[in-house]
Amino acid sequence: MDHVIDLDQAAAEITARLPAWTASELSPRPITWRDEAAPWPQRLETDRALVTDPDSIGVRILGTDGWTEVHLVLYRGGWADLDALTDNEVTTECPQITTPEEFGNLLDSFVSRLLGTGWRPAT
Repeated sequence: MDHVIDLDQAAAEITARLPAWTASELSPRPITWRDEAAPWPQRLETDRALVTDPDSIGVRILGTDGWTEVHLVLYRGGWADLDALTDNEVTTECPQITTPEEFGNLLDSFVSRLLGTGWRPAT
């Protein structure tokens, strides 16, 4: 898979938002990493040190109602899989992403739009 985006920098975009998400009573789960070099089936790791050749990162965020949630996965090839369960409806998007900053903007938009908790990114 091509290396379009630096996943460590993209993970920093998630980490920067964790305090605001938590303050808004969202429940973000640990960042997960998948290792391209690991044998199949590849496990998701929460410890970056265990991953030698990362090909994706992900985060799951639970909403304030206990059942609404979003799943965001970014692949180093330059695309994301975004899935949300809200109001008994599933939303799926697969945008192209070329920079960590673009991923950060996508995080802000997706979480704000789909979790609807009044959370807004820090300015």
